[in-house]
Amino acid sequence: MKDFENVSLPGPTVTPISQPFWESLKRGVFTLQRCNSCEEWIFYPRAHCPHCFSESLRWEEASGGGRLKTWSIVHRPGNPAWNHLAPYAVGVVELDEGPSILSHILADTHDYNYLQRVRLNILTPGEQPLPFFEIHEQEERI
Repeated sequence: MKDFENVSLPGPTVTPISQPFWESLKRGVFTLQRCNSCEEWIFYPRAHCPHCFSESLRWEEASGGGRLKTWSIVHRPGNPAWNHLAPYAVGVVELDEGPSILSHILADTHDYNYLQRVRLNILTPGEQPLPFFEIHEQEERI
């Protein structure tokens, strides 16, 4: 597997709303917001629930599991810091909790399947840990 931990990039923009997400990754925990009113899970971090518009949200540990909805193989990265890792995959993962997240997909192959199971792997390419996903199990193509 490629060495994503030796990439020198600027870190994410941390806001007061997103800070608990980034802090939990530093502790090796993957958290998402959850609405206290409708109980829906939320990602990306925000000040109100996109489902019922409640401003009563809490942070809760998420499973880290999901399914690969779509992906792309990057051959020419937009940032030169990623050049030595190309080609690599980025994809949209539908988390078991419901929301989707765009992330790198870690695998030694680029033979992915729609709705293939993936699992969180927190890596630190710089100062801030980031959520990456890796293939969790091989499944038949749908």
